[in-house]
Amino acid sequence: MNVVSIDAPDTLPIIYERGLFGIYHDWCESFSTYPRTYDLLHADHLFSKVKQRCKLEAIVAEVDRILRPEGKLIVRDDVETINQLESMLRAMQWEVRLTYSKDKEGLLCLQKSMWRPTEAEALTYAIA
Repeated sequence: MNVVSIDAPDTLPIIYERGLFGIYHDWCESFSTYPRTYDLLHADHLFSKVKQRCKLEAIVAEVDRILRPEGKLIVRDDVETINQLESMLRAMQWEVRLTYSKDKEGLLCLQKSMWRPTEAEALTYAIA
């Protein structure tokens, strides 16, 4: 499935010409995935463009929701956005496979983990 952001150049006709599936989508909104999840997401400068209109945390939560456990995320973006994403996804217990930066652009390859909190990590003050 190829997803063209609504604020990106219109490449959907090229996708259709190659016989592939594709849609337009505003990443500040939920992405309808029923009944499936995805193994791989590739974002080429998506996060830096979309974070100007909505919160980066919301986009990361949406990516976490639609990517199945042990799925992979590949991000190519500016270094500032790569650093923000890396710290957020590390906090969510994702495994960082590769980080590369050169000339104000970076590459980030991550894998979603099967991590779940243990009993010792439960916060007693949050349980009422």
